[in-house]
Amino acid sequence: MKRIGPFIVERRLAPPRHVVFGVSVLAVVVALLLAALVFWAYGVSPWRAYAEIGRGTLGTVDGLSDIVRRAIPLILCGVGLTLAFRAQFWNIGAEGQLLAGAVAASGVALFVPVPDGLRLPLMFLAGFGAGALWAVIPALLRVKLQVNEVISTLMMNYIMAYIVEWLVHGPWKGPTMRGFAYTDMFPTAARLPLIAGTRVHWPTLGVGVVAALVVGLILSRTRLGYEVRVVGQSPDAARYAGISFTVVLSLAMVISGGLAALAGVGEVAGIHWRLRSPSHISMGYGYTAIIVAWLARGSPIAAILTALLFGLIFAAGDLMKTTLGLPFQITGVFNGLILFSLISSDLLMYWRIRWRRRGEAWT
Repeated sequence: MKRIGPFIVERRLAPPRHVVFGVSVLAVVVALLLAALVFWAYGVSPWRAYAEIGRGTLGTVDGLSDIVRRAIPLILCGVGLTLAFRAQFWNIGAEGQLLAGAVAASGVALFVPVPDGLRLPLMFLAGFGAGALWAVIPALLRVKLQVNEVISTLMMNYIMAYIVEWLVHGPWKGPTMRGFAYTDMFPTAARLPLIAGTRVHWPTLGVGVVAALVVGLILSRTRLGYEVRVVGQSPDAARYAGISFTVVLSLAMVISGGLAALAGVGEVAGIHWRLRSPSHISMGYGYTAIIVAWLARGSPIAAILTALLFGLIFAAGDLMKTTLGLPFQITGVFNGLILFSLISSDLLMYWRIRWRRRGEAWT
């Protein structure tokens, strides 16, 4: 307990759910108020900007479908990151893991001779495996060599991005693409079905929702989930209990990286139908998913809702560019403001501020 003027500040050991929810909502509201200042600086009325965004996204079927389309990779990446973060493994590499899945799926789509009915399942399996392999490398580096995972996972994003650039400019460059840095188009059997009239590839959306439920069950009902929580909350207790850091972190990163890679499979098989440069496959989904997972406060189910929020922000970015004449990069400003607000609001979750009651002694 601390004294600040007429207030008492008390430490919360375990903030209740309603406090976590309230603080998270407050952080988003503060970020929107700060974003209003950005609109004002560009000479655009914040009221008009938010009204146009609401009408163009939430007010039309096309807008709603675009939100869902943008949210699909964020759900998959965000759910995987909640698991890694619960183990206190700071996986910043979802972007590279997403690209690894896109590469593996493209290789199966274009070069592996399999029956048409098996092509899509094999693309998903290959994508998951590639992302899991790409993610487990920094986990082993952390456990065996004490390499900081923030640096290793971040650097591996750039390595995979350059691998994709090399492939689309070199050995996988499609001869029918007339000089553009693309692969050839995927065959029809390697393309995901879409919800009619939209660009929402519903199989990947279903995989994302199921993944959120499964990861939630893993964390709350399985031995692996218990060990992940112990490793994340108290490494010393985990060592005393004989929990293997190598096994726990490796399994957590296999799932985390594999789910991020499935997002890459969905992008190339459901949206582009070919492998393209990294900036076209992913609009920074892997990085934005970090904020998705943070706002979800470690809950895979909540990650679905936070992914939809950021899907709305991405959809609004296109609208602001075409309707308001603002640069698309303003979506990055939104993301940064939300992250800044979330970090700043953590104090309110773990410390309770109240008036000192009459006659209450200071301690």
